[in-house]
Formats: sequence, C-alpha cells, structure tokens
Amino acid sequence: MTLGKLLLFVGLAALVITLLAQFLTKKVKNLPLSYLQNFAGVLFIVSGWVKAIDPLGTAYKMEQYFAEFESTFSDTWFSFLAPLFPWLSEHYTVHFSVFMVVLEIALGVMLVIGAYRKFTAWAFLLIVAFFTFLTGFTYLTGYVPEGVNFFQFGQWGPYVETNMKVTDCGCFGDFLKLEPRVSFLKDVFLLIPAIIFVLAWRKEHELFTPTTRAAIVGVTVVGIFIYCLSNYVWDLPHTDFRPFKEGVNVFEQKQMEEEAAANVQVLGYKVTNKTTGETKELPFDQYMKEYKDYPKEEWDLEQIKSEPAVAHTKISEFSLSSPDGDEGADDILQDPDYNFFIVAYKLKGTTTMMEKTVSDTTYTVDTVMVNDSMNINRVPQVSARVASVEQYDWDPDYVKRWTEVVNPVMNAADEAGITIRAATAYADPTRIDDFRHETQSAFPFYTGDDILLKTIIRSNPGVMLMKDGKIIAKWHYKKLPDFETIRQEYMK
Repeated sequence: MTLGKLLLFVGLAALVITLLAQFLTKKVKNLPLSYLQNFAGVLFIVSGWVKAIDPLGTAYKMEQYFAEFESTFSDTWFSFLAPLFPWLSEHYTVHFSVFMVVLEIALGVMLVIGAYRKFTAWAFLLIVAFFTFLTGFTYLTGYVPEGVNFFQFGQWGPYVETNMKVTDCGCFGDFLKLEPRVSFLKDVFLLIPAIIFVLAWRKEHELFTPTTRAAIVGVTVVGIFIYCLSNYVWDLPHTDFRPFKEGVNVFEQKQMEEEAAANVQVLGYKVTNKTTGETKELPFDQYMKEYKDYPKEEWDLEQIKSEPAVAHTKISEFSLSSPDGDEGADDILQDPDYNFFIVAYKLKGTTTMMEKTVSDTTYTVDTVMVNDSMNINRVPQVSARVASVEQYDWDPDYVKRWTEVVNPVMNAADEAGITIRAATAYADPTRIDDFRHETQSAFPFYTGDDILLKTIIRSNPGVMLMKDGKIIAKWHYKKLPDFETIRQEYMK
C-alpha cells in the first residue's frame, strides 16, 4: 500500500458517501464542502483504525517524541518543561495513545454524519495542527546537524535524513510508513479543509436526527475504546503489520535483507555547498572525474544509492547479546528444534541505593625462622565498612505474570526437553540475575535494544514458539495456553 493508493480509495469512498447523501437524504447544502467533510472523515477513520489495531505502537512512538522533546527543551529557555516529558513517557503514553486513537476515529465519524458541527470543526483543526507540529518537527530535525539544538536556527545545515531522531511519524502505524517530508506535507494539506470547516461549519451537511447522531458517536467511542484495549491489554493486535509476524522465517529474511543491502550500488552523489546552499546531483562516473572540484571543506557529500532488492526492516537489526556478552542472535535463529523465546522489553521494578555493612578481610604475612626453615604465617584481619549497594524492588503484579502464568508453562516445557530463552533490554547483569532469582526463571536472559524488542511482540512478557528461525506462534501472556495444548496444536 502506498499513500497515493490510500488517498485514491479514500477519495472514492468519500465520493460515494457524498452522492448517497445527496440523492437519498437531500440534506447536502454544498457539494464541494460535503465532499471535503467525507474525505477528511474517511481519512481520519482509516488512519485511526490502523492505529487502534496496535495502540502500543502509537504509545512507543510518543515515547520517542517525548525523549527528543526533553533533549531539545533542556538546553533552552524552556528547560523548565524538560522534566515533564520523561514523566509523561513513564506514566501516560499508552493512555494518551488510546485517547488520540478514539478521538481521531470519533472525529472522522462526526465529520461524515455532521454531528456537533462547530465542536467537530474546531477539534479537527486542533488535532491536525498537533499532527502538523509532530510531523514538522520530525522532518525539520533533518536540517539540524549533530550537536546542534533544534532552536539554534542559525546553525541549521542541509537536509540529512540520518539527522532525524524520530524517523517516521507513525501517522498510519506500521500499516503504512511515510517519509517525514511526505507526512508533514500531508498534514499541511489537511490544514486547508480544517480551516474551511471552522469558517463554514453552518453549511456542512447533517445526516439522521440529532438523537441518532449522538447515539452513533457514543457507540463509536465506546466500541473503539474496548477494541483498543483488546489489542494490548487482553491480547496481541488482531492484525500484525510488523515484520516479526507468525510464519516469518527471521533467519532467512535477515540473510536476504543483509545480502540486498550489500548489493546496493552507489549511483551518484548529491553535493551541497556549505556556504551558498547550492546542490547538484552528479552521476557516479561524472563525480569520480570531477571530485577534486568538490572538496569536503566546501561541500557536503551524500551518496545516491539504488533501492535494495529486499527492503530493510527491523529484522535486519535483530541482534542480541548472550549472558556471556557474545553475539547471541544465532543461538535463537539457528536452533533446529522447537524452542521458546520470551520477550520482555522492560523488567518492571525500581532500583534504590542502600547502605550495607560489608566485611573486608585482609591478611598480614609474617615469616618466622624455626631452626633452619622458614614458616610463613598468614594472620587474617577483618574490618567492617559501609558500602552503597543497589536494591531491587520488583513490581508484584509484574512478577506474577512470570511466576503464575509464563514460568509454569516454561517449567513443563523444560521437563519435556524444550530449550527456553528470554530477552530483555540492555541492563546491569546484576539486575537481571536478581529478577531471575525473584521469579525463579531457570533459563538464560539475553539482552537487546528495547525498540527491537517492542517491535517483536506487543506484550510484556510475550512468548514466541520458534523452530529453525521461523516464528511458529506468538502469545500475549494473558492468552498463553498450557504446554500440553501448545505441544498438541503447534509442535507437529
């Protein structure tokens, strides 16, 4: 799916709704305005729906935004705002995600049926302005070199894609990835109908009676809210748009993506003058002949590459460290037998520093001559000192997810000779060992990037059954069957 195709389908749907409203209800006052209502409404319903399928995806995207906002504001006059963002990220990203998804779909429905026209017009304008701010920030950070704050406008340079800290806006979740520039322009375009709605809301169409419209909006809000919860609180998303879906052979896909990336060719160079901002695109052969005319002191260089035969996904970034500190991805991807892979992007708990009295033993060596021989005596001396040590307080409810749900299944699997591995975000080995002891998890914990782990499965913990690098099945911890059921239905 591309943005062009999506907009075409949305446009056709809006046209059909507009014509039906005109000929069946005779309540359309202004056909072009009515079409804009339906186009914007259907677009919001679609974009909200694909995010409702995976609310955690939007929440994780907001965590990235909040982290970048904290970094950006901390070095400015607005530094007093910086502490707000980690607090929001820690406590409210999921709530914010669900609220925005429900609001987006509800506004889409309200536009289509003409409910609460004045409120809908202003709410639509505000949410589009908010989206424009996010996508604009994402895109414009491409002009901000490393080490330069976003608000240091005089030090901005040419656009470089790798400068962007948030690489996509998440407008359509994982269903459709858009370049930041395209996302920004899309939202700028949507500001046009948003302003028109505010100015001309009295001329918008209204379908059905006021009571019916209110009922439709109420049912939509409640229904979408419950649907969002079903896709992360009680179960995994009912449709998996991410690369780590059931049936995918991660090992083979990773090899294909790496091979395709290695075979990418440099087609030319884009050169940008650091002083004037002049840009040129030169074919590879021409640049090789003229490269002396573009010294790096005066020109920024950017390679123009061919598209890889196999698109890059997060599978290319599948990398884990084993408990010994070695690369451990192949332990999982090349295991020829059925094996369980437990993913927990965050071990929930707090760490506090406490003072503890520890004993240090030192030895004094004394030599004593006895007749013609020398005896060496070691005299121990024990001294006490106060040291600061970390104490881990694990979330009781989170611990129960392991001790009462996951580990009973894993213990049965272990007795059947099935290999079990877990992975969590990079952390102090002492912390991981303490958690293993707390939950009695008798299997090794690998470590990896938390964004990778969040992409693999939308559950903490989440359980995967794998074989030969292929994902056989995935479970939310609340939907994990007993081992005997798994063996009969999946280990065939």
